[in-house]
Amino acid sequence: MRKNTRRTGREPTIALINIVFLMLVFFMVAGTLAQPLDGDLNLVRTEDLEGRAPPDALVVHPDGRLSYRGADVATPADYLALATPETPAGADGPTLRIVPDRDLDATELVSVAGALRAAGAARVLVVTERGLD
Repeated sequence: MRKNTRRTGREPTIALINIVFLMLVFFMVAGTLAQPLDGDLNLVRTEDLEGRAPPDALVVHPDGRLSYRGADVATPADYLALATPETPAGADGPTLRIVPDRDLDATELVSVAGALRAAGAARVLVVTERGLD
């Protein structure tokens, strides 16, 4: 008796080669859509900068305490009265900056921003840290 041997068919490697080639062409085209940076350009390094609030900003501490230029401020309206002469005014009022602490509750931040808007600020900007690795 002779043993039946099954022949296995060859794997279709041509289709796999075509797919890999098409992916290669796609990534080559997609990678050249963005203009490359100029070779002589040196980007700014921010890793050694000292983290400090802008001098014209209202600092909101984690416990809700407000300070402006190192001195405590009782209310957001008091900050607006102190900062208005130095802050450029727009058509509707001055643009003010808030520097909140990382651990400050979001509801407290929203209430401070709302109080500044109610006191006459046209815009309230929140200054944050942008972390890039």
